[in-house]
Amino acid sequence: MTRILPLGPGSELPTWVDALEQSCFAQVWGSMAEHELLWGCGEKGFARWSVYPSLGEAELLRIAVAPASRREGVGRALLRVSVKGLRELGIVEARLEVRVSNKAARTLYESEGWKVQGLRRAYYRDGEDAALYLIKL
Repeated sequence: MTRILPLGPGSELPTWVDALEQSCFAQVWGSMAEHELLWGCGEKGFARWSVYPSLGEAELLRIAVAPASRREGVGRALLRVSVKGLRELGIVEARLEVRVSNKAARTLYESEGWKVQGLRRAYYRDGEDAALYLIKL
């Protein structure tokens, strides 16, 4: 797999990030906020986090894997490398929200030790619920 590199606040996002966001989510977020970090592996995928070191907390905002790179372990590698990087920053707890219908993502998170903490009813624009996950780092 391509080497996974972190990008910090103020980093210019490579064009492949926008392309992946468009193909995976049909929506591009663009530039990163000051509290965001992104771990990416070229055009294969990225994990984008909101990080609050003073609170010891982080939230996985998006994890995207190019359709051609799915089922190759890219998502798992991104999750593991980014979680390791968060631990090194002193983060002790991480959260995420995921569509209840996204079985592949939910299986990945649960296999990596994430625990379901609840449900956000009608969280997404189309009315689908979001499962809330937490992991202690």
